[in-house]
Amino acid sequence: MLSPIERRKKIGAVLRVASGNFLEMYDFIVYGYYAVYIAKTFFPTGNEFTSLMLSLVTFGAGFLMRPVGALVLGAYIDRHGRRRGLLVTLALMAIGTLTIAATPGYATIGIAAPIIVVMGRLLQGLSAGVELGGVSVYLAEIATPGNRGFYCSWQSGSQQIAVMFTAIVGLSLTAIFTPAQMGAWGWRIPLLIGCLIIPVIFWMRRSLEETTAFQHRAHKPKALGEVVRIVAKNWVAVLVGMMLTILTTTFFYMITAYTPTFGRQALKLDPQSTFFVTLCVGLSNFILLPIAGAISDRIGRRPLLIVMPLLVLATAYPAFAWLVVAPTMGKLLSVALWLSFLYGMYNGAMIPLLAEIMPAEVRTAGFALAYSLATAIFGGFTPAVCTYLIERTGNNAAPALWLMVAAVVGISGAFWSARIGQIKPETSFDLAAPPAPAPSRA
Repeated sequence: MLSPIERRKKIGAVLRVASGNFLEMYDFIVYGYYAVYIAKTFFPTGNEFTSLMLSLVTFGAGFLMRPVGALVLGAYIDRHGRRRGLLVTLALMAIGTLTIAATPGYATIGIAAPIIVVMGRLLQGLSAGVELGGVSVYLAEIATPGNRGFYCSWQSGSQQIAVMFTAIVGLSLTAIFTPAQMGAWGWRIPLLIGCLIIPVIFWMRRSLEETTAFQHRAHKPKALGEVVRIVAKNWVAVLVGMMLTILTTTFFYMITAYTPTFGRQALKLDPQSTFFVTLCVGLSNFILLPIAGAISDRIGRRPLLIVMPLLVLATAYPAFAWLVVAPTMGKLLSVALWLSFLYGMYNGAMIPLLAEIMPAEVRTAGFALAYSLATAIFGGFTPAVCTYLIERTGNNAAPALWLMVAAVVGISGAFWSARIGQIKPETSFDLAAPPAPAPSRA
Protein backbone atom coordinates (compact mmCIF):
# COMPACT_ATOMS: atom_id res chain seq x y z
CA MET A 1 0.00 0.00 0.00
CA LEU A 2 1.45 3.36 -1.02
CA SER A 3 1.78 6.18 1.47
CA PRO A 4 0.23 9.56 0.53
CA ILE A 5 3.69 10.93 -0.31
CA GLU A 6 4.54 7.92 -2.49
CA ARG A 7 1.16 8.18 -4.23
CA ARG A 8 1.74 11.87 -5.02
CA LYS A 9 5.20 11.06 -6.39
CA LYS A 10 3.74 8.35 -8.64
CA ILE A 11 1.00 10.63 -9.93
CA GLY A 12 3.52 13.40 -10.56
CA ALA A 13 5.81 11.05 -12.50
CA VAL A 14 2.91 9.82 -14.64
CA LEU A 15 1.84 13.39 -15.41
CA ARG A 16 5.35 14.54 -16.33
CA VAL A 17 6.18 11.63 -18.60
CA ALA A 18 2.71 11.60 -20.19
CA SER A 19 2.82 15.35 -20.86
CA GLY A 20 5.82 14.89 -23.13
CA ASN A 21 4.10 12.02 -24.90
CA PHE A 22 1.08 14.29 -25.45
CA LEU A 23 3.27 16.85 -27.20
CA GLU A 24 5.16 14.25 -29.23
CA MET A 25 1.90 12.77 -30.50
CA TYR A 26 0.35 16.18 -31.15
CA ASP A 27 3.33 17.27 -33.24
CA PHE A 28 3.35 13.95 -35.10
CA ILE A 29 -0.35 13.64 -35.98
CA VAL A 30 -1.15 17.31 -36.62
CA TYR A 31 0.31 16.86 -40.12
CA GLY A 32 -2.38 14.28 -40.93
CA TYR A 33 -5.18 16.63 -39.85
CA TYR A 34 -4.08 19.26 -42.36
CA ALA A 35 -2.95 16.94 -45.15
CA VAL A 36 -5.30 18.54 -47.67
CA TYR A 37 -3.82 22.01 -47.08
CA ILE A 38 -0.25 20.69 -46.98
CA ALA A 39 -0.84 18.92 -50.30
CA LYS A 40 -1.73 22.20 -51.99
CA THR A 41 1.18 24.06 -50.40
CA PHE A 42 4.04 21.63 -51.03
CA PHE A 43 2.79 19.15 -53.63
CA PRO A 44 0.88 21.07 -56.33
CA THR A 45 0.42 18.71 -59.27
CA GLY A 46 -2.75 20.03 -60.87
CA ASN A 47 -4.54 16.83 -59.78
CA GLU A 48 -6.24 16.87 -56.38
CA PHE A 49 -5.94 13.10 -55.81
CA THR A 50 -2.25 13.00 -56.76
CA SER A 51 -1.40 15.97 -54.53
CA LEU A 52 -3.26 14.45 -51.60
CA MET A 53 -1.56 11.08 -52.09
CA LEU A 54 1.88 12.74 -52.14
CA SER A 55 1.00 14.54 -48.91
CA LEU A 56 -0.26 11.36 -47.25
CA VAL A 57 2.75 9.34 -48.42
CA THR A 58 4.96 12.00 -46.83
CA PHE A 59 2.88 11.58 -43.66
CA GLY A 60 3.61 7.86 -43.86
CA ALA A 61 7.30 8.43 -44.62
CA GLY A 62 7.79 9.55 -41.04
CA PHE A 63 6.96 6.04 -39.97
CA LEU A 64 9.79 4.59 -42.07
CA MET A 65 12.28 6.25 -39.71
CA ARG A 66 10.63 4.80 -36.65
CA PRO A 67 12.50 1.46 -36.69
CA VAL A 68 15.79 3.36 -36.95
CA GLY A 69 14.80 5.55 -34.01
CA ALA A 70 13.65 2.49 -32.09
CA LEU A 71 17.05 0.80 -32.35
CA VAL A 72 19.39 3.80 -32.14
CA LEU A 73 17.52 5.86 -29.56
CA GLY A 74 16.16 2.74 -27.84
CA ALA A 75 19.75 1.55 -27.33
CA TYR A 76 20.59 4.98 -25.91
CA ILE A 77 17.72 4.77 -23.41
CA ASP A 78 18.52 1.18 -22.41
CA ARG A 79 22.12 2.24 -21.76
CA HIS A 80 21.82 5.75 -20.31
CA GLY A 81 18.40 5.66 -18.68
CA ARG A 82 14.74 6.39 -19.31
CA ARG A 83 14.83 10.02 -18.15
CA ARG A 84 17.72 11.19 -20.35
CA GLY A 85 16.38 9.44 -23.43
CA LEU A 86 12.93 11.02 -23.10
CA LEU A 87 14.55 14.47 -23.12
CA VAL A 88 16.46 13.66 -26.33
CA THR A 89 13.32 12.48 -28.16
CA LEU A 90 11.49 15.65 -27.20
CA ALA A 91 14.25 17.83 -28.66
CA LEU A 92 14.29 15.91 -31.96
CA MET A 93 10.52 16.18 -32.37
CA ALA A 94 10.73 19.93 -31.77
CA ILE A 95 13.26 20.41 -34.58
CA GLY A 96 11.24 18.31 -37.03
CA THR A 97 7.98 20.12 -36.31
CA LEU A 98 9.53 23.58 -36.59
CA THR A 99 11.07 22.58 -39.94
CA ILE A 100 7.66 21.74 -41.42
CA ALA A 101 5.95 24.79 -39.91
CA ALA A 102 8.54 27.29 -41.17
CA THR A 103 9.27 25.96 -44.68
CA PRO A 104 8.01 28.24 -47.50
CA GLY A 105 5.66 26.68 -50.05
CA TYR A 106 6.44 25.20 -53.46
CA ALA A 107 5.42 28.45 -55.14
CA THR A 108 8.20 30.27 -53.24
CA ILE A 109 11.23 27.96 -53.24
CA GLY A 110 10.23 25.24 -55.71
CA ILE A 111 11.33 21.63 -55.33
CA ALA A 112 13.31 22.47 -52.18
CA ALA A 113 10.01 22.90 -50.30
CA PRO A 114 8.78 19.27 -50.45
CA ILE A 115 12.33 17.99 -49.88
CA ILE A 116 12.67 20.00 -46.66
CA VAL A 117 9.22 18.92 -45.50
CA VAL A 118 10.07 15.26 -46.06
CA MET A 119 13.31 15.72 -44.08
CA GLY A 120 11.37 17.32 -41.22
CA ARG A 121 8.88 14.47 -41.31
CA LEU A 122 11.69 11.91 -41.19
CA LEU A 123 13.19 13.64 -38.15
CA GLN A 124 9.79 13.51 -36.46
CA GLY A 125 9.68 9.79 -37.24
CA LEU A 126 13.14 9.22 -35.74
CA SER A 127 11.96 10.76 -32.48
CA ALA A 128 8.54 9.08 -32.42
CA GLY A 129 10.18 5.71 -33.10
CA VAL A 130 11.25 5.43 -29.48
CA GLU A 131 9.00 7.91 -27.67
CA LEU A 132 6.03 5.59 -27.26
CA GLY A 133 8.26 2.72 -26.19
CA GLY A 134 10.24 4.89 -23.81
CA VAL A 135 7.11 6.26 -22.14
CA SER A 136 5.42 2.85 -21.96
CA VAL A 137 8.46 1.20 -20.41
CA TYR A 138 8.87 4.04 -17.90
CA LEU A 139 5.24 3.69 -16.81
CA ALA A 140 5.48 -0.10 -16.69
CA GLU A 141 8.57 0.08 -14.50
CA ILE A 142 7.11 2.54 -11.97
CA ALA A 143 3.74 0.74 -11.79
CA THR A 144 2.66 -0.87 -8.54
CA PRO A 145 2.13 -4.67 -8.67
CA GLY A 146 -1.21 -5.63 -10.19
CA ASN A 147 -1.78 -2.19 -11.76
CA ARG A 148 0.63 -2.16 -14.69
CA GLY A 149 -2.14 -2.13 -17.29
CA PHE A 150 -3.73 0.90 -15.62
CA TYR A 151 -0.40 2.75 -15.43
CA CYS A 152 0.54 1.95 -19.03
CA SER A 153 -2.84 3.15 -20.26
CA TRP A 154 -1.77 6.74 -19.59
CA GLN A 155 0.75 6.51 -22.42
CA SER A 156 -2.10 6.04 -24.87
CA GLY A 157 -4.32 8.30 -22.75
CA SER A 158 -1.96 11.22 -23.26
CA GLN A 159 -2.17 10.60 -27.01
CA GLN A 160 -5.93 11.07 -26.81
CA ILE A 161 -5.46 14.44 -25.13
CA ALA A 162 -3.33 15.30 -28.15
CA VAL A 163 -6.15 14.15 -30.44
CA MET A 164 -8.68 16.29 -28.57
CA PHE A 165 -6.38 19.31 -28.43
CA THR A 166 -5.69 19.02 -32.15
CA ALA A 167 -9.40 18.79 -32.88
CA ILE A 168 -10.18 21.83 -30.69
CA VAL A 169 -7.49 23.83 -32.49
CA GLY A 170 -8.94 22.70 -35.83
CA LEU A 171 -12.48 23.65 -34.82
CA SER A 172 -11.31 27.06 -33.67
CA LEU A 173 -9.25 27.82 -36.76
CA THR A 174 -11.93 26.73 -39.24
CA ALA A 175 -14.43 28.92 -37.39
CA ILE A 176 -12.14 31.97 -37.41
CA PHE A 177 -10.50 31.74 -40.84
CA THR A 178 -11.90 31.25 -44.32
CA PRO A 179 -10.94 28.15 -46.35
CA ALA A 180 -8.66 30.34 -48.47
CA GLN A 181 -6.86 31.64 -45.38
CA MET A 182 -6.49 28.13 -43.97
CA GLY A 183 -5.00 26.92 -47.24
CA ALA A 184 -2.62 29.86 -47.54
CA TRP A 185 -1.16 29.98 -44.02
CA GLY A 186 -3.72 29.00 -41.36
CA TRP A 187 -2.65 25.34 -41.35
CA ARG A 188 0.79 26.41 -40.05
CA ILE A 189 -0.65 27.76 -36.79
CA PRO A 190 -1.23 24.33 -35.16
CA LEU A 191 2.39 23.33 -35.83
CA LEU A 192 3.67 26.58 -34.36
CA ILE A 193 1.47 26.03 -31.30
CA GLY A 194 3.23 22.71 -30.78
CA CYS A 195 6.60 24.43 -30.95
CA LEU A 196 5.54 27.01 -28.35
CA ILE A 197 4.50 24.32 -25.85
CA ILE A 198 7.86 22.49 -26.06
CA PRO A 199 9.83 24.59 -23.52
CA VAL A 200 7.17 23.95 -20.84
CA ILE A 201 7.15 20.19 -21.41
CA PHE A 202 10.96 20.09 -21.51
CA TRP A 203 11.05 21.79 -18.12
CA MET A 204 8.55 19.30 -16.71
CA ARG A 205 10.47 16.28 -17.98
CA ARG A 206 13.77 17.45 -16.52
CA SER A 207 12.44 16.69 -13.03
CA LEU A 208 11.75 13.01 -13.84
CA GLU A 209 13.49 10.46 -11.63
CA GLU A 210 15.11 7.36 -13.06
CA THR A 211 13.14 4.13 -12.57
CA THR A 212 14.18 1.72 -9.83
CA ALA A 213 14.06 -1.21 -12.25
CA PHE A 214 16.66 0.45 -14.48
CA GLN A 215 18.91 1.47 -11.57
CA HIS A 216 18.89 -2.06 -10.14
CA ARG A 217 19.55 -3.81 -13.43
CA ALA A 218 22.86 -5.65 -13.26
CA HIS A 219 23.69 -5.46 -16.96
CA LYS A 220 23.20 -2.56 -19.34
CA PRO A 221 24.15 -2.87 -23.02
CA LYS A 222 27.35 -0.96 -23.72
CA ALA A 223 26.91 -0.36 -27.44
CA LEU A 224 24.35 -0.40 -30.23
CA GLY A 225 25.81 -3.67 -31.55
CA GLU A 226 25.07 -5.44 -28.28
CA VAL A 227 21.51 -4.16 -28.31
CA VAL A 228 21.04 -5.39 -31.87
CA ARG A 229 22.36 -8.85 -30.92
CA ILE A 230 20.05 -9.16 -27.92
CA VAL A 231 17.05 -7.98 -29.92
CA ALA A 232 17.90 -10.37 -32.75
CA LYS A 233 18.16 -13.24 -30.26
CA ASN A 234 14.62 -12.43 -29.13
CA TRP A 235 13.20 -11.95 -32.62
CA VAL A 236 10.11 -14.00 -31.81
CA ALA A 237 9.04 -11.55 -29.09
CA VAL A 238 9.62 -8.61 -31.45
CA LEU A 239 7.66 -10.29 -34.25
CA VAL A 240 4.72 -11.12 -31.98
CA GLY A 241 4.81 -7.61 -30.57
CA MET A 242 4.71 -6.22 -34.10
CA MET A 243 1.69 -8.37 -34.96
CA LEU A 244 -0.15 -7.22 -31.86
CA THR A 245 0.66 -3.58 -32.57
CA ILE A 246 -0.49 -3.59 -36.20
CA LEU A 247 -4.15 -3.51 -35.21
CA THR A 248 -3.75 -0.78 -32.59
CA THR A 249 -1.80 1.54 -34.92
CA THR A 250 -4.23 0.97 -37.80
CA PHE A 251 -7.13 1.70 -35.45
CA PHE A 252 -5.51 4.84 -34.07
CA TYR A 253 -4.61 6.50 -37.35
CA MET A 254 -7.94 5.56 -38.95
CA ILE A 255 -10.15 7.07 -36.24
CA THR A 256 -7.96 10.10 -35.53
CA ALA A 257 -5.55 11.38 -38.19
CA TYR A 258 -7.57 10.04 -41.14
CA THR A 259 -11.04 11.08 -39.95
CA PRO A 260 -10.84 14.75 -41.09
CA THR A 261 -9.58 13.72 -44.54
CA PHE A 262 -12.10 10.86 -44.87
CA GLY A 263 -14.97 13.08 -43.78
CA ARG A 264 -14.11 15.86 -46.22
CA GLN A 265 -12.91 13.88 -49.25
CA ALA A 266 -15.05 10.73 -49.18
CA LEU A 267 -18.17 11.75 -47.24
CA LYS A 268 -18.24 15.43 -48.34
CA LEU A 269 -18.88 16.66 -44.80
CA ASP A 270 -17.80 20.09 -43.65
CA PRO A 271 -14.45 20.44 -41.79
CA GLN A 272 -16.05 21.49 -38.50
CA SER A 273 -18.18 18.34 -38.39
CA THR A 274 -15.17 16.08 -38.92
CA PHE A 275 -13.10 17.90 -36.29
CA PHE A 276 -16.00 17.59 -33.83
CA VAL A 277 -16.18 13.82 -34.46
CA THR A 278 -12.43 13.55 -33.91
CA LEU A 279 -12.76 15.46 -30.64
CA CYS A 280 -15.43 13.02 -29.44
CA VAL A 281 -13.27 10.06 -30.45
CA GLY A 282 -10.34 11.42 -28.46
CA LEU A 283 -12.54 11.86 -25.39
CA SER A 284 -13.98 8.36 -25.78
CA ASN A 285 -10.51 6.84 -26.12
CA PHE A 286 -9.29 8.77 -23.08
CA ILE A 287 -12.08 7.34 -20.93
CA LEU A 288 -11.89 3.78 -22.24
CA LEU A 289 -8.12 3.19 -22.17
CA PRO A 290 -7.58 3.24 -18.38
CA ILE A 291 -10.73 1.18 -17.92
CA ALA A 292 -9.41 -1.43 -20.34
CA GLY A 293 -5.96 -1.37 -18.70
CA ALA A 294 -7.52 -1.98 -15.28
CA ILE A 295 -9.74 -4.77 -16.66
CA SER A 296 -6.70 -6.48 -18.19
CA ASP A 297 -4.98 -6.31 -14.78
CA ARG A 298 -7.87 -8.34 -13.35
CA ILE A 299 -8.78 -10.84 -16.10
CA GLY A 300 -5.53 -10.96 -18.07
CA ARG A 301 -4.43 -9.35 -21.32
CA ARG A 302 -5.35 -12.00 -23.89
CA PRO A 303 -9.17 -12.17 -23.49
CA LEU A 304 -9.42 -8.56 -24.69
CA LEU A 305 -6.78 -9.12 -27.37
CA ILE A 306 -8.84 -11.95 -28.87
CA VAL A 307 -12.41 -10.70 -28.47
CA MET A 308 -11.84 -7.20 -29.88
CA PRO A 309 -10.35 -8.31 -33.25
CA LEU A 310 -13.23 -10.79 -33.63
CA LEU A 311 -15.68 -7.92 -33.19
CA VAL A 312 -13.77 -5.92 -35.83
CA LEU A 313 -14.13 -8.77 -38.31
CA ALA A 314 -17.85 -9.05 -37.58
CA THR A 315 -18.81 -5.36 -37.58
CA ALA A 316 -16.30 -3.14 -39.42
CA TYR A 317 -17.58 -3.49 -42.99
CA PRO A 318 -21.30 -3.39 -42.12
CA ALA A 319 -20.68 -0.22 -40.09
CA PHE A 320 -18.80 1.50 -42.92
CA ALA A 321 -21.36 0.36 -45.51
CA TRP A 322 -24.14 1.89 -43.41
CA LEU A 323 -22.13 5.10 -42.99
CA VAL A 324 -21.38 5.79 -46.66
CA VAL A 325 -25.02 5.54 -47.71
CA ALA A 326 -26.30 9.11 -47.19
CA PRO A 327 -23.51 10.07 -44.76
CA THR A 328 -24.17 12.52 -41.93
CA MET A 329 -22.14 13.77 -39.01
CA GLY A 330 -24.30 11.69 -36.66
CA LYS A 331 -23.60 8.49 -38.58
CA LEU A 332 -19.88 9.23 -38.77
CA LEU A 333 -19.86 9.88 -35.02
CA SER A 334 -21.67 6.59 -34.31
CA VAL A 335 -19.23 4.52 -36.36
CA ALA A 336 -16.21 6.36 -34.99
CA LEU A 337 -17.32 5.81 -31.38
CA TRP A 338 -17.87 2.10 -31.99
CA LEU A 339 -14.38 1.81 -33.44
CA SER A 340 -13.13 3.86 -30.48
CA PHE A 341 -14.59 1.29 -28.09
CA LEU A 342 -12.88 -1.58 -29.91
CA TYR A 343 -9.59 0.33 -30.04
CA GLY A 344 -9.67 1.35 -26.37
CA MET A 345 -10.40 -2.17 -25.13
CA TYR A 346 -7.69 -3.68 -27.34
CA ASN A 347 -4.97 -1.12 -26.77
CA GLY A 348 -5.48 -1.03 -23.01
CA ALA A 349 -4.43 -4.69 -22.84
CA MET A 350 -1.86 -4.65 -25.65
CA ILE A 351 0.56 -2.03 -24.33
CA PRO A 352 1.33 -3.70 -20.96
CA LEU A 353 1.64 -7.12 -22.59
CA LEU A 354 4.19 -5.74 -25.04
CA ALA A 355 6.33 -4.51 -22.14
CA GLU A 356 5.93 -7.80 -20.29
CA ILE A 357 7.23 -10.01 -23.11
CA MET A 358 10.40 -7.98 -23.80
CA PRO A 359 13.79 -8.88 -22.22
CA ALA A 360 14.81 -6.45 -19.47
CA GLU A 361 18.18 -5.57 -21.05
CA VAL A 362 16.54 -4.21 -24.19
CA ARG A 363 13.02 -3.56 -22.96
CA THR A 364 12.83 -0.09 -24.54
CA ALA A 365 14.56 -1.04 -27.80
CA GLY A 366 12.53 -4.24 -28.21
CA PHE A 367 9.21 -2.57 -27.40
CA ALA A 368 9.96 0.42 -29.64
CA LEU A 369 11.18 -1.74 -32.52
CA ALA A 370 8.06 -3.92 -32.49
CA TYR A 371 5.83 -0.85 -32.33
CA SER A 372 7.78 1.02 -34.97
CA LEU A 373 7.89 -1.85 -37.46
CA ALA A 374 4.13 -2.30 -37.14
CA THR A 375 3.58 1.40 -37.74
CA ALA A 376 6.09 1.65 -40.58
CA ILE A 377 4.89 -1.43 -42.45
CA PHE A 378 1.16 -1.15 -41.84
CA GLY A 379 -0.51 1.31 -39.50
CA GLY A 380 1.24 4.54 -40.44
CA PHE A 381 0.23 4.33 -44.08
CA THR A 382 -3.45 3.86 -43.16
CA PRO A 383 -4.55 7.32 -44.44
CA ALA A 384 -2.73 6.80 -47.75
CA VAL A 385 -3.93 3.20 -48.21
CA CYS A 386 -7.53 4.07 -47.38
CA THR A 387 -7.49 6.99 -49.82
CA TYR A 388 -6.02 4.73 -52.51
CA LEU A 389 -8.57 1.94 -51.87
CA ILE A 390 -11.46 4.36 -52.20
CA GLU A 391 -10.05 5.80 -55.43
CA ARG A 392 -9.36 2.37 -56.99
CA THR A 393 -12.59 0.63 -55.94
CA GLY A 394 -15.01 3.55 -55.99
CA ASN A 395 -16.26 2.18 -52.67
CA ASN A 396 -16.17 4.63 -49.75
CA ALA A 397 -16.50 1.70 -47.32
CA ALA A 398 -13.18 0.20 -48.50
CA PRO A 399 -11.21 1.42 -45.43
CA ALA A 400 -13.04 -1.26 -43.42
CA LEU A 401 -11.21 -3.93 -45.44
CA TRP A 402 -7.83 -2.53 -44.36
CA LEU A 403 -8.95 -2.59 -40.73
CA MET A 404 -10.14 -6.19 -41.07
CA VAL A 405 -6.77 -7.31 -42.43
CA ALA A 406 -5.12 -5.68 -39.40
CA ALA A 407 -7.56 -7.53 -37.12
CA VAL A 408 -6.54 -10.90 -38.59
CA VAL A 409 -2.87 -10.11 -37.93
CA GLY A 410 -3.65 -8.87 -34.42
CA ILE A 411 -5.60 -11.93 -33.33
CA SER A 412 -2.85 -14.18 -34.72
CA GLY A 413 -0.34 -12.30 -32.57
CA ALA A 414 -2.56 -12.69 -29.51
CA PHE A 415 -2.63 -16.48 -29.89
CA TRP A 416 1.11 -16.67 -30.61
CA SER A 417 1.97 -14.50 -27.60
CA ALA A 418 0.85 -17.32 -25.30
CA ARG A 419 4.03 -19.22 -26.30
CA ILE A 420 6.35 -16.45 -25.13
CA GLY A 421 7.59 -16.01 -21.59
CA GLN A 422 5.78 -13.15 -19.84
CA ILE A 423 6.19 -11.26 -16.59
CA LYS A 424 2.89 -11.75 -14.78
CA PRO A 425 0.66 -8.68 -14.37
CA GLU A 426 0.85 -8.88 -10.57
CA THR A 427 4.69 -9.02 -10.53
CA SER A 428 6.73 -5.82 -10.21
CA PHE A 429 9.46 -5.19 -12.80
CA ASP A 430 11.74 -4.33 -9.86
CA LEU A 431 11.70 -7.99 -8.82
CA ALA A 432 11.03 -9.88 -12.05
CA ALA A 433 13.56 -11.71 -14.13
CA PRO A 434 13.35 -11.12 -17.87
CA PRO A 435 10.97 -13.49 -19.64
CA ALA A 436 12.53 -16.51 -21.27
CA PRO A 437 12.72 -16.18 -25.05
CA ALA A 438 10.48 -18.44 -27.08
CA PRO A 439 12.21 -21.23 -29.01
CA SER A 440 13.07 -20.32 -32.60
CA ARG A 441 10.86 -23.10 -33.95
CA ALA A 442 7.75 -21.27 -32.65
